[in-house]
Amino acid sequence: MNFSAPFIRRPVATTLLTIGLVLAGLAALRLLSISPMPRVDIPTIKVSASLPGASPETIAAAVTTPLEHSLGRIAGITEMTSSSALGATRIVLQFDLNRDINGAARDVQAALNAARSTLPPEMHSSPSYRKVNPSDAPVMILSLTSDTMTQGQMYDAASTVIAQKLSQLTGVGEVEIGGGSLPAVRVDLNPQTLNQYGIGFEEVRKAVAASNSNRPKGALDNGGEHWQISSNGQARSAAEYMPVFVKYSSGAAVQLADVANVTDAVQDIRTAGSSNGKPSVLVIIRRESDANILDTVNRVNKILPALNASIPAAVDLAVVMERTSTVRASMRDAGDTLIIAVVLVILVVMLFLRNGRAALIPSVAVPVSLIGTFAVMYLLDYSLNNLSLMALTIAVGFVVDDAIVVVENVSRHIEKGVAPLQAALIGAKEVGSTVLTMTLVLIAVFIPMLLMSGYVGLFVREFVVTLSVAILISLVVALTTAPMMCAQLLKTPVPNHQHGALYQWSERGFTAILRGYERSLKWALAHAPLTMLILLATVCLNAYLYVIIPKGFFPPQDTGQLTGRIQGDQSVSFQLMQKKLTDFVNIIRADPAVESAVGYTGGAQRNTASLFVTLKPLQERKETADKVVTRLRDTLANEPGATLGLTPVQDIRIGGRQSRSSYEYTIQADELDMLRTWEPRIRQAMAQLPELLDVDSDVQDKGLQTTLTIDRDAAARLGVNAKQIDTMLSNAFTQRLVSTIYQPLNQYQVVMGVAPEYAQSSDTLDQLQISNADGHQVPLSMLARQSQTETSLQVNHHSQLAATTISFNLAKGVSLSQATKAIDSALYKISVPSSVRGSFQGSAKAFKEMLANQPILILAAFLTLYIVLGVLYESLVHPITILSTLPSAGVGALLALMLFRTDFSVIAMIGIFMLIGIVMKNAIMMIDVALDKQRNEGATPAEAIFQACLLRFRPILMTSLAALLAAIPLALGSGDGAEMRQPLGIAIGGGLILSQLLTLYTTPVVYLYLDRFSTKIHSLRKHQPTNHAAQLMPVAVDTTL
Repeated sequence: MNFSAPFIRRPVATTLLTIGLVLAGLAALRLLSISPMPRVDIPTIKVSASLPGASPETIAAAVTTPLEHSLGRIAGITEMTSSSALGATRIVLQFDLNRDINGAARDVQAALNAARSTLPPEMHSSPSYRKVNPSDAPVMILSLTSDTMTQGQMYDAASTVIAQKLSQLTGVGEVEIGGGSLPAVRVDLNPQTLNQYGIGFEEVRKAVAASNSNRPKGALDNGGEHWQISSNGQARSAAEYMPVFVKYSSGAAVQLADVANVTDAVQDIRTAGSSNGKPSVLVIIRRESDANILDTVNRVNKILPALNASIPAAVDLAVVMERTSTVRASMRDAGDTLIIAVVLVILVVMLFLRNGRAALIPSVAVPVSLIGTFAVMYLLDYSLNNLSLMALTIAVGFVVDDAIVVVENVSRHIEKGVAPLQAALIGAKEVGSTVLTMTLVLIAVFIPMLLMSGYVGLFVREFVVTLSVAILISLVVALTTAPMMCAQLLKTPVPNHQHGALYQWSERGFTAILRGYERSLKWALAHAPLTMLILLATVCLNAYLYVIIPKGFFPPQDTGQLTGRIQGDQSVSFQLMQKKLTDFVNIIRADPAVESAVGYTGGAQRNTASLFVTLKPLQERKETADKVVTRLRDTLANEPGATLGLTPVQDIRIGGRQSRSSYEYTIQADELDMLRTWEPRIRQAMAQLPELLDVDSDVQDKGLQTTLTIDRDAAARLGVNAKQIDTMLSNAFTQRLVSTIYQPLNQYQVVMGVAPEYAQSSDTLDQLQISNADGHQVPLSMLARQSQTETSLQVNHHSQLAATTISFNLAKGVSLSQATKAIDSALYKISVPSSVRGSFQGSAKAFKEMLANQPILILAAFLTLYIVLGVLYESLVHPITILSTLPSAGVGALLALMLFRTDFSVIAMIGIFMLIGIVMKNAIMMIDVALDKQRNEGATPAEAIFQACLLRFRPILMTSLAALLAAIPLALGSGDGAEMRQPLGIAIGGGLILSQLLTLYTTPVVYLYLDRFSTKIHSLRKHQPTNHAAQLMPVAVDTTL
């Protein structure tokens, strides 16, 4: 059966079908979304809860633990981490990859509802949750600055207008506002004045709350009219609260203004933001887990003019960070790489075929196959990203192969005098099975990768499917369009036609190369044992190189964005932390590679600040983000009182816990004391490793604390209980929200506490008095004794147990495999007890799992290929001949990676799999011709394989060179996103060069050895003696009783 015949005989129909495929692909290309990486949804939900003023230990015990118990019953949770800080907790849940995020969200809501009765009644708001992106890097940051408006007014505009409208946009997952807080009426009490008037804090709180009321007041009906009832019961400004009556003292009315400084200020005075050195409020936008970055940012940019018009004119709204510029630059560079690869491959085809008409055919097959792939990508809801464009770039070297084989075979028949139409029919039929075999084997290489589980499996799936689709389309084009074009375009050569000088020069060159190969092949066949020894050496060298090569997860990206976290001393005040933020921002902005730097501090973590740095375009700064980080690390190393951890933003990040560095190691213990004992030792051991940088722990247990020890007997005698003391302290020092002001667009709070000057020293506690049951004021000093202790600023859990996470970065030139090995060795040396358990988390954990599965994956690929080849050739021997080409390719790839100091990462592993398919195609072309000559022409095995090698030398050289040139732009790329593509090009390029030198000789030698082995086995079976006489003898039966 000749599959190509109908298409060759119907050129119009074939042409129209081809044009239809191209039009479908072009239409799909306009609709494909653009993103930096394939969409891999890790179902992740973040739960937040707050209890203002509560200590981290109280939050952990009263809020976090009950929530964890309830959430822990949800099916499909793979990781649960929590962080309890001053007044707030955050719990991050990661689910199994097969778990539907919407179903998980419903289960989380049900668990929160069930836990509500176990939470403290003082919680004014219920716990909330949101679906998040695990990498959690902002896709855009807006800053609000003003020369005339206050921080509270800017925050109000951001919260009331901007955040509301942004949250409604498709793709926006979270809008966080940093660097400020809402406007509020602040009641700053003077403890000394309160004592003079004999007024307690709780009395003031009740008076303020009673002075502000906004309850329903009903209506009046007087027959024909309806009247609503209203009043001025709500006080909206500081001026309205100043005359509030508090209490009579010595016959005189005491007003609020007599005992407090009442001002229009902000709800939380311990927050601050900085944008390029100016005080600001930041609007931090994060996308939903499955949202497209470019689409999300485009939607935000589209409504920015409307947002500007809806806020006060005195506020400057500016974009200080957004991801799309680097994403677009990376995609442009990837597209340029693809175009360069197509041009290089077409030049190779023209060089080898030296016939404009013949070269046109593969040159058409390449764009048709690639453009047609876009249509399938759209149907599969894929995007144009670095990985899919990388697949298309590599596909250039594959899709041209099938067309080359067809054109070369048809041209060979035409040169013998066969008419073009008949030559196309004969040539396509002859190589149809070969082309089909090569394609099926190549697809079989990818089957184990398609079956990979976990994050890596989901990540590489889009690459594998895109490449497979392009190859399958190229198969169809090679068996339909290519032979049809051969029949229509190729001409029978004119007898005694004189070719041009270029043709004759190239022909002499090819002939000389072929004769050189012929002589060297004869020598290799004559010295077959030595050739086999070389093959065995490559097998052993493969294993050795795989063991020693540095291994990594994914190549570090240069996205042009950095995130940082300033860690101040645990006893640092907010005022000093605010100054540190300003100093660090100014130092970073002064770096010549930095475009902008913004940050904010405050909130639950008083001694930390978050930083976001945007670098100048790569073409302008002329250095990688890692070099910039190294320079800034050295510059800021001598800043006293605080440290800064900076990491480049990555599109690929796994794990729910945020840290100052890229990788995490989590420690847990059966007892909390053991954890506190061994955490410093383990951290110190890791910090001493030269392979690691920025080693840091999330332990913060050295905060300063003033502890009050209540004398319960004295308190009972004086008519005071512990609850009254706690209430008084809460009223004085927690910025307590004592009343709510309802406005049309938002709700604002009345905040009460001691004046700032009284909140700076524990001496203030001795000045406080509390009202007892008789209404008398009792000094706190008579009821409690002060002591200075240390306390935790943060309590962390992992899987509901107390845990500590040590984060780290890699030193320059150190791979992740070397780092993890060094950590394991260091911990072994210090003899960590079995009751203390350590494990890598996030990306490091995924890397360790991938590393354990790599050998199994490679073995699965070999077995799959053997089965497919065995089925296609109906042989148990010939598949081994084809598989013998793989060791040399592996050695070449690993040596090239080591030469360029590139880790063996997931991307490099993909390159190894690509190599398997390429080098096997060469062997298949040899074996098919050799078997045909043995079976149909009666040639001996030696003659058959020798002639097959010479006959297929040119197409093998052509296809290998095409694949090599398709990989070179990837390997040598230096633009945006090139660091992700380079390992693939290096692995394929190195593997092709070495395999091309060796497999042209080892494959025929292995073929002959296995043929002799097969013949010998067949001969032994054929001549095995059979005892026919024994079979004919009657069986003796013992009849003796």
